This record gives sequence, structure tokens and C-alpha cells, in this order.
Amino acid sequence: MPGLRQRIVISTAIGLASGGYCWFLLGHLHLGAADFNWAIWAAQDLLAHRNPYARPGQLYPLPAAIFGLPFAWTKPEVAAGAFYGISSALLALGLSRNGYRRLLVFFAYPYWAGLMVGQWTPLIMASAFFPIVLPTTLVKPQLGLPVFLTHASRRGLLACILVGAVSLAALPSWPMLWITQLGHYNRFVPLLIWPGPLLLLAILRYRNRDAILLLLAACMPQRWFYDGFLLWLIPKTRREIVWTAFFSWGAGIWRWYHIPHGWPEVGRWAIMFIYLPMLVVVLCRENIQPQT
Repeated sequence: MPGLRQRIVISTAIGLASGGYCWFLLGHLHLGAADFNWAIWAAQDLLAHRNPYARPGQLYPLPAAIFGLPFAWTKPEVAAGAFYGISSALLALGLSRNGYRRLLVFFAYPYWAGLMVGQWTPLIMASAFFPIVLPTTLVKPQLGLPVFLTHASRRGLLACILVGAVSLAALPSWPMLWITQLGHYNRFVPLLIWPGPLLLLAILRYRNRDAILLLLAACMPQRWFYDGFLLWLIPKTRREIVWTAFFSWGAGIWRWYHIPHGWPEVGRWAIMFIYLPMLVVVLCRENIQPQT
């Protein structure tokens, strides 16, 4: 069992490397903070007593502004790099509790797809290990709900209530304002795109928490391959992680040579290279509760 000090050192190194590379990419591509821009803008709007949802394209629940607040005065690409690095470090710290083999999840294509746009998925995954981080599931409910329902604890629930209360105190009408924006969210639902219905076979392992996570994720609206990184909470052994990470790069190679013609096409390739390998992992296990 690795010691805490060693885990912190390795996790910090992963965070610094991923955060630095995210910073470099976003600066090189002139993307600002990319997707994390929306959290920063929401925080800045609140500080200026403006309605964040008056900004076209703001699709995030208001709790995102709370996480964007520490970065409100930071250069955008630096903010996104710091955010992604901290998220990666926390995830690495959680994954390494029982050994370092699970750190191989960082080789999965969806992680790198998320790095290029400053995504939330690593931090939401980290909430499965650290209850204090569980409020991040409120920021992207379509990804957060599967984690919340399978990994929630009393302390995590209290943290969510606190963050939700603060957001309501800041802008009581934000839930209704946010709901009115949802029609602009371009999406696919894995379960509704062929061969997505095959994912229902995970019901055969209904006693396995990872099978429930897979089913819940398949029911959620998603946009791009980085959303699928959430599923790397499922594989636990070296073999499971290596093979699922290997197949995930099929989506990356396809994207490199092909521009998708719509969200259903993105969804179909996500199912083929990300979801179905996870289904195989779940079905090949004994019908027991996996270890976190």
C-alpha cells in the first residue's frame, strides 16, 4: 500500500504536468480558458451584480461560478491550466489509494480530449473519492448525477447542500434561468443511439455499483468524447484499464481524420470505443460489489 506522502508527490507531479500542458495548449491555440471560461464569466458577472444567464451560451448551473471565483482575476489560459492540474492531482490522489495501477486511466483518450478544452470531468471523478468535492456534481448534472447516485455520502451531501444554498443566496432565480437555456445544449444520449441499447445488458450485473454507473451515464445527455472519461471509475485492474484506454483511442484516431456530421455520429463512436468496452468489463466480472 503506497504511503500518503509518496502519493501526494506523484499526484502533484501529475497535476503540474497536466496543468502546464493545458496552459500551453490553450495559450498556443488562443482559446482563453476554453470551456472553463463559462465558470470564470459567471463568477465575474456575479461580482459585477450582472445576471450570468444574460450572457448568450451560458449553460452551466450557477454553482460553477463558485468554483470559478478563485480564478476570476487570473489570465484565462493560466486559470484553465491551474483548474485542470488541480483536478488531475486530486483524481490521481484518489485513484492511488490502493496502488498506482489505476493511474493508467490518464492514458485514456477522453482525458486528453478534456485537457484540450479545460473540462470538468476529472474533478467530478475525484468527487467519488473525496466527499468535500461532491458539489462539483452540481456543475455538470449530466455527468455528476451518475457519480452522485453511486458514490454519495453524508458529508458529500452536506457539502452539496451548502454550495446549493450559497448559489441560491447569490441568485435565487438561477434554477429557472438555467432551465430556459437547456434547449440550446447540443447533445446525444448513448442509450438512444445504436448500438447504445446493448448497454442495457449491464442490468445483468445490477448488484455491481459500476454497472449502475454505466447505465446511469448511458442515460445522460452528452456532447463530446471527454464526457466519457467519467467511465474510467469502472475499471479497477491493470488489464481492464489498459484495454479500455487502448480502445478509447479509436475515437481519437477517428476524430483526427474525420469531421463528424452531427452529434449522433459522435455518440455512435463514443459508444463503440468507450461505452461498449466498459460493458465488457462489467459483464466479465463476478456479480459482486467492486472496491472503490
